[in-house]
This record gives sequence, structure tokens and C-alpha cells, in this order.
Amino acid sequence: MLKTVAERLSRGRSFRRRLPSAYGGCRMHISPECGLSYWFGLQPSAKLLDNAAETIRPGNIVWDVGANMGLFSFAAAGLAGPGGRVYSFEPDTTLVHLLRRSARLNPKAAPVEVIPCAVSDSVSLARFNIAVRSRASNYLAGFGASQAGGVRETQAVLTVSLDWMAERIPAPDVLKIDVEGAELGVFRGAVRLLETHHPVILFESHPQDRDEVSSLLLRLGYTLYDSDLPATRRQQLSAPAYNTLAVPS
Repeated sequence: MLKTVAERLSRGRSFRRRLPSAYGGCRMHISPECGLSYWFGLQPSAKLLDNAAETIRPGNIVWDVGANMGLFSFAAAGLAGPGGRVYSFEPDTTLVHLLRRSARLNPKAAPVEVIPCAVSDSVSLARFNIAVRSRASNYLAGFGASQAGGVRETQAVLTVSLDWMAERIPAPDVLKIDVEGAELGVFRGAVRLLETHHPVILFESHPQDRDEVSSLLLRLGYTLYDSDLPATRRQQLSAPAYNTLAVPS
């Protein structure tokens, strides 16, 4: 009951924070509506920020698919610096507004372009569910997980494929994907991009599609690692872990 009350009190609230210098030092707006623990700091995203610091270099172009409130996007902006560029894909209209507010705070970092859409295997129209609990659990209709706690509202959203986007914006050096179970559609719509540009990929994987995602990435010449492990302890995987680093051979 107390958690439910706290979640409801978090709705619409945000506050400004600066990322540590090890993660680029950008300022951004943090919302506890994306997880109650954000009232107390960035610890819930420490591993994601570590992955950003490991993979992003000055001048990189970074695509953040499922940007949510932008922790990876703004770490990427600081790490890539003014010579880089970040594209943040996010369908939730509330979080798009938050991302755009954050994007205005860091004139010396890589520009962050917020693209208000979902990503799938085609250009189409879909339904996007806003979670009752954390907005980090929002999901395209037909996917999602029990952490959502039900559906607060449903929004109509445009979907694009990454192959379609690659014809219109610069291709990524680093691609991060967190789409709450819809990652297979993202990969199916990105085959040409991955074959041609070979970005490093950080992605969240769900059990129902791991075999097909693994087959696709291995066929395209990627090597898979558990990104939750320190680099010195990683071994090559035959199938994605929950959080996976995919490195082009």
C-alpha cells in the first residue's frame, strides 16, 4: 500500500541532477516516476552507466532506442562530446518532454535529438501502454512484463525501423536497445544497418525471442557477452544474457 501511494505521489515530479564526470558530467532531469529509487540517486542505473563509459568514445554517434528519461542518452552526450551526436527514440509523450528539457541543459556536450516514436520492424502505427507503476516498464501492446502493474493509459504511436532511420540520420557507432520484450522486431528491422555499419550493441533480452535474436546476431558476425559482468570476467555466449553486449567481429 505504501509503495502504491509513493508511486502515485511520484507522478509528474522531476528534479535536476548532474551525472558523475566518469559518465560525461551532463545535467539532466530525473523522475522518480521512472522508479522510486531515483528519489535517492542513480545507483539503479550504475551498470548501464558503466556500459556507456566502456563503449562510447569522443565523436561517436549513439542511438538510444527506448531512451526512457535519458540516463544512457545523456551519459552518451557527455562521453561523445561536442563532436558526437545522440539520437534518443522514445514514444512516451511525457518522457519526450522530459528528454527535451534535459537536452537544453548541456551546450558543450553532444547534441541530443529526441525522436518521438517507437521502434519495430516497419513504419506503422501501434498502441503503446503506459505502466501503472514505473514508466520504465512502459511497453508496446503485445509485449511487456509483470513489473508494469497494469496499464494506466494507452497511446497511439508511430513505429519506425532502424533501417528506415539509417537512410535519414547518421548511422550509429553505438546502439542501445531497451524495449521491454519487443527487441526481436527492432533487430528484424535493423539487418541492413547492422550488416553495413556494424555498431557495438547494448541490449536487454527477454526469454521468448533469445534464440532468434542470437541466430540473427551471430549470422551478422557479432560476438555476445554478458554486459552485467566486469570485462575481465566475460566469456563468449552462445545466446544473449538478460543484459548483453554484442561486439562486431
